[in-house]
Amino acid sequence: MEKKTLYSAVQPSGNLTIGNYTGAIRNWVALQDEYECFYAIANMHAITVRQEPSELRRRTVELLALYIACGVNPEKCTLYVQSQVPQHAELTWVLNSMTYVGEMERMTQFKDKSARHAENVNMGLMDYPVLMAADILLYQTDVVPVGVDQRQHLEIARDVAIRFNNRYGETFRVPEAYILKAGAKIASLQDPEKKMSKSDENPNASVFLSDDKDAVIRKFKRAVTDSGNEIRADESKPGVTNLLNVYAAFTGCSVEQAERAFEGKGYGEFKLAVGETVADALAPIQAEQKRLLADKAYLGGVLAAGAERAYKAARKTLSKVYRKIGFYQGE
Repeated sequence: MEKKTLYSAVQPSGNLTIGNYTGAIRNWVALQDEYECFYAIANMHAITVRQEPSELRRRTVELLALYIACGVNPEKCTLYVQSQVPQHAELTWVLNSMTYVGEMERMTQFKDKSARHAENVNMGLMDYPVLMAADILLYQTDVVPVGVDQRQHLEIARDVAIRFNNRYGETFRVPEAYILKAGAKIASLQDPEKKMSKSDENPNASVFLSDDKDAVIRKFKRAVTDSGNEIRADESKPGVTNLLNVYAAFTGCSVEQAERAFEGKGYGEFKLAVGETVADALAPIQAEQKRLLADKAYLGGVLAAGAERAYKAARKTLSKVYRKIGFYQGE
């Protein structure tokens, strides 16, 4: 039976956190046997916020190496850099003519990013969801793994696909959300009411996949806990609950099992144990990423092969779109 197509992407801007790992990349590994997967390094999305060009290039390659080090297999899926497949930009322009300004102005992420980057509220920042729709629709995607913060963008992709199909006939597959397993969300170590973010200004709030063991343990030792001394998951104890979620995510145990493991223990011992667990899990990933980064020829080959596969699939869809809307493509 033909596999369904799955699409996902991560920006090469900033360092990825352990939340990005448990919430996205680790799921990619689990899904690559079940689906025909297209995994992109979304460098076109990254430039909606100002980037240092040399840093953007370096992080693109580092992110590729990290994907592979985490277990994403370029033999099983299509790994590529978004900007190397020009159909992403070309389809975005077509879809812009199917998208309404009011829809873009209502997007939560546009409002948030505009507030954070008031000096650089550019059209790319507003048009971000249309590019994301093009990303998804180019590959006739069936499912898109999404967290809560991306549901709105997937809805725009669905709306635009349906609108295009209604006007020009069946062209795009309308993608469905692949809801990630509960418990994947990891909160800030300094404000457990917020998601852990790679752009958090507090250096102790996020644990990055690139952090060495000392940094990981230091950050967990400084993690916010709650009043009392009982280690249990509860709405009234968001700090402790977050640490239990982290421990469960990196050991494979349930939160209930984690509670039992730390029954009667103090917060200090608990935080140290969580930090050591995370650091030990990151060490082999970091070592493999370092090894891969030393083999530039291999990484270049992976990206070239991935871009070629993505290009063929994207060109097929774009050619169909151009035919439907009346763009001349030769006799």
